[in-house]
Amino acid sequence: MTTVRRLLPEAADLGVADLLRDLATARVAPPFNAEAMDFCADFAQRLRREARGLPEAQALAFWMRGSGIRRLAADFAELGSDGCVLVPRGTALHIPPANVDTIFMYSWLLSTLAGNRNVVRISDRAGEQTTLIVDVLAELFRAGHHPGVRASTAVVQYGHDSRLTDLLSAACDLRIVWGGDATIAEIQRSPLPPHATELTFPDRFSFAAFDAAAYLALDDGRRDDLARRFFNDAYSFDQLGCSSPRLRGGEPAAAGAAGRDLFDRLAGVVRERDHEIATSTAIAKLAYTRRASIDWPVGRARSYGSRLTVLPLDRYADVRGEFCGGGVFFELRVDSLGDLASYVERRDQTLVQFGFPADELVSLVRELNGRGIDRIVPVGEALTFHRIWDGHDLLQAFTRRATIDLTEAHLT
Repeated sequence: MTTVRRLLPEAADLGVADLLRDLATARVAPPFNAEAMDFCADFAQRLRREARGLPEAQALAFWMRGSGIRRLAADFAELGSDGCVLVPRGTALHIPPANVDTIFMYSWLLSTLAGNRNVVRISDRAGEQTTLIVDVLAELFRAGHHPGVRASTAVVQYGHDSRLTDLLSAACDLRIVWGGDATIAEIQRSPLPPHATELTFPDRFSFAAFDAAAYLALDDGRRDDLARRFFNDAYSFDQLGCSSPRLRGGEPAAAGAAGRDLFDRLAGVVRERDHEIATSTAIAKLAYTRRASIDWPVGRARSYGSRLTVLPLDRYADVRGEFCGGGVFFELRVDSLGDLASYVERRDQTLVQFGFPADELVSLVRELNGRGIDRIVPVGEALTFHRIWDGHDLLQAFTRRATIDLTEAHLT
């Protein structure tokens, strides 16, 4: 018998067949039913109390607060009509990455709100915040609250085991995979049922653009605030999240002064927050910056200690791909925001921006015409999760549409 370690709704070593049989007995609930909404608000309140000092978990708790859930419910109501009713897909399998601890919760909670049963596979390399979240959920389920959500949830933990992924995939109606391209390719070797669908969130690249003149027009207080928000964008998840900026662009007029001022202030925030990087990351960062100076047209690097390094690019170079994290930024100066369009590729996800008018941002998106950039956000909002992610509306993706033709046939 093939067994798996189940973490939720209660810890146990369980046969996969038994786990799936138990899950199949849970009812598929109506989207945004009262129990699911109450569960999300209850979980958010408990997590906020327990997650002090853990910014990603705090952000998750804030996102799932009661007012946020009510807004999602209102958004969902607008997706349907009398002639198109949104219903759950059935059973969803979520496979999140190991390096972004909280992402599985956004995916799972949205799917729960959509009424689905859910299996979540957590990596055996999951970190501190995942452990906290699981503990909070276990306490919530032990208290006997929200029995419908409890019955429709299975959180399991295992390493790279294709047999387990095969069995879980064969039982799902929707598979959601977050991770690197190689990880997704490996998981896709596990076949899905013919009726099932899949969402994948592969390797992505993100960058930031600052209008130099707009930045230099700020007073010291607003520049400091901008640096703090940019720190949150870049240093959460150690710059390894899909929407963490790695390339900073800006207009060349006065860009040198603006760039130096911004990174001076960012270095101050890093010291203020006492942000530490692992020894292994520091070593990898040293090797990476040396290699980057050889492989790409990098000018004179600016080092602000082990936690922040700026690599100015004399001209555009494709710096996507392998990355060390730990506070490395490439800096590129361009004549206008529109000049970025020729550099954008399909894997580019988020543009963090400051100082550009709305019409210029819309113009950039229209020029790209789907070639890349799924979201443009203000500085400080790079990691704020939204139901529309990588161009997918997750509330729509986690449901099916049942259409009702209300047009009467003409009898002859």
